[in-house]
Amino acid sequence: MIASPRRIVVAGGGTAGWMAAAAIARTMGRTAEVTLIESDAIGTVGVGESTIPPLVTYNRLLGIGEADFMRATQATFKLGILFDGWKDGTDRYFHSFGTTGQDHWSAGFQHFWMNGRERGHDAAYDAYCLELVAAMEGKFAHLPDERMNYAYQLDSSLYSQFLRRMAEGDGTRRIEGKIARVALDGETGDVAALHLESGVVVEGDLFLDCTGFRALLIEQALHAGYDDWSHFLPCDSAIAVQTENVRPPVPYTRAMAHDAGWQWRIPLQHRTGNGIVYCSRYLDRDAALERLLGNVEGTVLTEPNNIRFVTGARRRQWHRNVVAIGLSGGFMEPLESTSIHLIQRAILRLIRMMPGGGISPRDVAEFNDQQFADMEQIRDFLILHYKATNRRDSPFWRQCAAMEVPESLAQKIALFRETGRVFRRNEELFAENSWVQVMLGQGIEPAAYHPIADKLPDEELARFLGKLRENVARTVAGLPSHADYVAQYCGG
Repeated sequence: MIASPRRIVVAGGGTAGWMAAAAIARTMGRTAEVTLIESDAIGTVGVGESTIPPLVTYNRLLGIGEADFMRATQATFKLGILFDGWKDGTDRYFHSFGTTGQDHWSAGFQHFWMNGRERGHDAAYDAYCLELVAAMEGKFAHLPDERMNYAYQLDSSLYSQFLRRMAEGDGTRRIEGKIARVALDGETGDVAALHLESGVVVEGDLFLDCTGFRALLIEQALHAGYDDWSHFLPCDSAIAVQTENVRPPVPYTRAMAHDAGWQWRIPLQHRTGNGIVYCSRYLDRDAALERLLGNVEGTVLTEPNNIRFVTGARRRQWHRNVVAIGLSGGFMEPLESTSIHLIQRAILRLIRMMPGGGISPRDVAEFNDQQFADMEQIRDFLILHYKATNRRDSPFWRQCAAMEVPESLAQKIALFRETGRVFRRNEELFAENSWVQVMLGQGIEPAAYHPIADKLPDEELARFLGKLRENVARTVAGLPSHADYVAQYCGG
């Protein structure tokens, strides 16, 4: 047992390290001494530039002013993701952050929409979602009662710098240097200290491993183990570049499928982030780079950043006195922009379970169960995009369509296909509407809808559907362009 972990050592900087240091220093105050070790000579992956709505809450919890944050990170607003070519190669659909239509306590809106189609109401499911329509028209504004659900598209290197200033302002001590050796306590097996190449020794009570894929503490020193999920998610490589903006930034990220993976495009205030994700079994690096550069807009500003990864999760993300944060805890490809969210979840969960005396094995077990469940649920949602497809035009897509999927996902797909129902379990990240939008977008058509939809007379159903569409259209018509709003709100 150790004393209250007042000495918290963060190994590694980047987004994960500085998010952790900033949050702990701000919330724990004088009860914790936070030291962060990073080396300017070690680069970061730095491609987590598209986020999801919980980051809005995270910033509010830490008292971060939104306009200042967006100005510092050159951020734009994000209302969802536009998926190109995932169903059959020529299609497109949108996964929004909003709700669609209006649910009844007994059944989701999709049941009334499906019933309406049978009665001749042919408006697309998309027409009932405010965020989706606003995104496709390139519009945005903050609305009363927080009726617009959004996230951010941001420059991850600028975000790290912003968090560093905040963390150091709250008392975090930064030490420049490379970690040469992780020293273990001979009696307990815990990490006792980090020895730097400079000869400096940094002791601590609780260590946060933010060393990325290297996982210097949690894996190389403590051997926590890793669950490899590449049999479900076969992409193992990515290349990222930045380009000049050629048009005003839109309030959404694009995910464009190709014959061996997909490509992203993320518009910021000052530039656009681009990348290609691919399976090296079907596409080599030179061909992937050629494909990426042939499908970007604007002048390329940076050298290509090549990344290799193994999708999966650390089996024990809190082991002994080390907690893995970010890539050291596992990797989910950025298809649904969950990288920064997983960092955030781990940090807030750790703060809620911060030891007051010795480290409780019960806390450790609960932390690990919750972290692993988060990653499994995200894993299933990502697999859905690959599995539910009509594409058979390449070996990659044929492999994806034929693969066995986890039973948890197979049940969700089968339930929706048979009944149109989706159920959210155990506070999982993606709500019912996210699953509905992606399953419909990927071509899964329910065979039935809830019988309660039949209760509405034709005229009442027509009024119900019409009013919902009119409210969306009227609200979007009154919104400014996204680019104009960003320039007025946080430009500069």
